[in-house]
This record gives sequence, C-alpha cells and structure tokens, in this order.
Amino acid sequence: MASETSRNDRTVDLGHFHAPPAAGQTPAPGIVMLHDVWGLSEHFDDLAGRLAEQGFGVLALEIYRRESEVAIENPGAWMRNLSDPQILSDIEAAAAFLREQPETRGAKVGVVGFCMGGMYALLAGCGPGGIDAAVVYYGLLSHEHGILFDEAGLDPSKKPRQPLDALGDLACPLLALYGEDDEFVPGEDLAALEAGLAESGQSTEVKIYAGAGHAFMNETREEAFRPETASDAWARMLAFLRSALAAE
Repeated sequence: MASETSRNDRTVDLGHFHAPPAAGQTPAPGIVMLHDVWGLSEHFDDLAGRLAEQGFGVLALEIYRRESEVAIENPGAWMRNLSDPQILSDIEAAAAFLREQPETRGAKVGVVGFCMGGMYALLAGCGPGGIDAAVVYYGLLSHEHGILFDEAGLDPSKKPRQPLDALGDLACPLLALYGEDDEFVPGEDLAALEAGLAESGQSTEVKIYAGAGHAFMNETREEAFRPETASDAWARMLAFLRSALAAE
C-alpha cells in the first residue's frame, strides 16, 4: 500500500475509496472492485490500493454493508440468498460515486471482481448501468450446477438469471481470467462463456491458465495462490483497463 502522502484514501458509505497519486492522470479512470464471498478483506483492499498506484481511482465496494451480521458457514447457501438486483444497483451507485469524485470525474468506469465478485462484474457489464469495461477473475457462471445450484430452485426475485444467460446483453469490453482446474467453474461453463462472448459483438478475451485453480490471485491462500499466473493476469488486466478506459 502507498503512503498517505501519495494517495488520499478514505472510507465512504459504499466502501473504501483509493485515490490515485496526485501526479497521475486527471481525471483518472475509475474502477469498482468487488470482493469474493468472504467479504472486503485486507487482501482486496490491498489489490485496490495497487490499482490506485497504477493511476486508477478505485472504490472497493463493501457488498455486505447492509447486513446486520455476516456469519458464513455455507458459502453456497449464503450466495444463493443474496439479491443480485440489489447488488447490481449498488455497483451502479458505486460507478456514479466515482464519476462525481474530483480525481475521477467524467472519466470512464470499469468493474473488477473476484469469484462471487467476478460473477457480479460480468452481470454488471451486461446491465444498463453504463459500465465501460469489466474484468472477471474466476467468476461463477452457472445456476444449473455447482455451488449456486439448489435442487429446490432459486428465488427468481434474487437470482433472475444466471451469468451465462446474460452474455447476449454484454455492453462493454470484457476480460475473463480463469484457472483450468477451477473446482467451481467446470470446463463446460468456460466453453459456454467463450461461445456466448463470441456472439456478443463486444471486444472480449477469455484467458484460461493451465495449472491454476480457483482464487489463484489470492496470496493469503497458500494452497490456491499461483504467483506466475497472478503476475500474468495482473499485467493482462492493466493493459486491458488502460485500453478500454482510455479517454476518447
């Protein structure tokens, strides 16, 4: 994380805002960062700070700020009970916040998410909220199997459509980063993702890393972290965001 003299970081109602260094581009592109199911941990705050050091104004959204208690015993059940429309509305509010800040006013805004947050990054890029670019790190894709599947079915008011079914509405460039051995995103889902994105009419890239599984970016999880993969994915993301969010 940078020193307080190089950035003006602050906590706001929506989460943690990491302003870019004063010497950076003005206005800087904005990024809404979305954490995984376990919440806005120090890991994601650190990633947001790293992005700010690269010249982006980053709001690390606190998705659970409305929850009176966050006690996750079963992550699948927890995610199945979250309201997708509410969270997507919060992402829109986060993007609007960035467009109002002195450091990012009037600039393009992208969204970057991880695991559960990656799923919401994809859905936000397929929504009407004016997101200019989306980066999906190992985002969940299906309601039909895996951790989001429920034999009793999902509440359609909370889960109106699975991410794979939203691809036809993609409204911005998208970069998707996955591990080939991801236990939560099987190969058939990745094939469906690639096929759906190919029909979207948008500029998209899906990068699948051999020898990596879920959460390969998370250095706090020794069993999952893949340093070389994480480094390549980070560089790939920076190049994508700088291109997609460049001022016109």
